[in-house]
Amino acid sequence: MKAYVGVTDGDWSRFLAARPHLTEVNFWRPAGSRVFRALSPGEPFFFKSHHPHNSVVGGGFFSGFAQLRISEAWDLFREGNGVPDLAAMRRIVGRYRSDPIAASEDPLIGCVLIRDTVFFPADEPSEPPPLFAPNVVQGKGYDVADHAASGYFEMLMGRLLGASVEIDLSQPWHRPGPVFGDPRLMPNRLGQQSFKAVVLDAYGRRCAITGDRIQPVLQAAHIRPLPAGGEHRLDNGLLLRSDVHTLFDHGYLGVDPKYRLMVSPRLRAEFGNGEQFYARAGTAIAVPAAARDRPHRQFLEWHLDEVYQAA
Repeated sequence: MKAYVGVTDGDWSRFLAARPHLTEVNFWRPAGSRVFRALSPGEPFFFKSHHPHNSVVGGGFFSGFAQLRISEAWDLFREGNGVPDLAAMRRIVGRYRSDPIAASEDPLIGCVLIRDTVFFPADEPSEPPPLFAPNVVQGKGYDVADHAASGYFEMLMGRLLGASVEIDLSQPWHRPGPVFGDPRLMPNRLGQQSFKAVVLDAYGRRCAITGDRIQPVLQAAHIRPLPAGGEHRLDNGLLLRSDVHTLFDHGYLGVDPKYRLMVSPRLRAEFGNGEQFYARAGTAIAVPAAARDRPHRQFLEWHLDEVYQAA
């Protein structure tokens, strides 16, 4: 199991600690970094304050990474960005740039998305982890099964999850079903807003079926919906225009395991319409570049078996 300790601004952590109802947050990076590979979804991420305070003040579970424009991050996470409003967010991001953000600009930022966050009481922080050098600027990753760190991270995980949860850091992290008996640790599961963010980013802000880029009508669709046992997972998601999303959810559209569009004959029979979709039938939809991010076969097959109206 991996863990990451990120260095945080004190104002960001204090703002969020005062709002415990915000359990999904954006640990954003102003430079718009393209990737964050230190963790897999579900692994722990802890927040450490700058020197001289130099303490771990809380943590949560990594939910995904996305490059978002400042306005997108605000629309998705609101106060979960650690600021009271969009103007404050633009102002703070601007402090890290050589030039202020112009009124017409909406720059990209790197968004490390954390779910199920817990902030420790202000008078009960934890000491920094072993071998965490004072000059570390962004953060440091750990293998928590390493002998030098295991005791420390077992203590931190206990604070994060509560003393009643059994913790065994020697066991594999990703395995079927809840990890350590706690549903917060379901492997690959994202937070609700993080799901929207990573789907938007992975599909390049384009509808996977039509290619439309009108962002206000783009929606992160679940292939297998939550009430039917689905999860907030990137490989259970498609970015779809709102009307296309509705047709997909009602079984008039489907996607086969080779990512080809399927169009139900019921669309024409019931509504005498849908030529734009029939013209695309059998052609490949747009999917993310990384194979691991593409729709999973089991979710696509579930949708074809349970939702798609074949006749």
